[in-house]
Amino acid sequence: MERLAQYNRPGPALALPPRQPPRQRFLAWTAIILVTALSWLYLLFLDASMKGGMATEMGGMAMPRPWTWLDAWLMFLMWAVMMVAMMLPGASPMILLYQRIACQKMRRPQLSVALFVTGYLLVWTAFSAVATGAQWALREIGLVNDMMVSSSALLSGTLLITAGAYQLSPWKHTCLKHCQAPFAFIMQHWRSGQKGALVMGLHHGVYCLGCCWLVMALLFVGGVMNLLWIALLALIVLIEKILPGIWPARVLGLTLIAAGAWLLLGRV
Repeated sequence: MERLAQYNRPGPALALPPRQPPRQRFLAWTAIILVTALSWLYLLFLDASMKGGMATEMGGMAMPRPWTWLDAWLMFLMWAVMMVAMMLPGASPMILLYQRIACQKMRRPQLSVALFVTGYLLVWTAFSAVATGAQWALREIGLVNDMMVSSSALLSGTLLITAGAYQLSPWKHTCLKHCQAPFAFIMQHWRSGQKGALVMGLHHGVYCLGCCWLVMALLFVGGVMNLLWIALLALIVLIEKILPGIWPARVLGLTLIAAGAWLLLGRV
């Protein structure tokens, strides 16, 4: 009862609970790895299917056609799965810590953890919808080709410089600090109950989106379905979150600005 009373106080009064039993940690890691692996397998399958379709179209000299709403839906699904594959590993420290506290505080901890993750992924699903609309618009005006890669050095250079500048901004650093300090986030934003778990997941997702949205926009530069580029960006996100301090973000920012300037100067 004393421990339960402690966790029912406002967020800042939370204390780090004892380590979970190995079985609970194993289940949490298994779920994260399984969902991430399935997402990557879907992307691999989609990549192989798209390459096969492209080869057939090129052999038949097919002309590009306008998108239909079915194309947009399938593209949205691809973006949503891709965000799970890229962002879930970086969120794992927050998810595992939340589970550790929920197992001590919540009556149905696994449901609370599932709702927390759902809230987090809902934010990235909303981003996927916006990204799909942006891709559709860019394709219609000829700035992104049918291989889902920028066909404009101006667009690529501008995205690189903008993303690099954002990496050096105070907004980036504020959001990154929340992602790097899971226990501080939970103390400040704790909400009880299943609804609170969903709200906390949404809240964390918003901070994560604020941290990484322009890095995700770089998918248009290297290719929305370039699996090596996707893996590289996912690794960058993970490194930023697990390494202390803001220096990885600054190094990346300066690198992106230099790459964008090189692209734009090459047009002159």
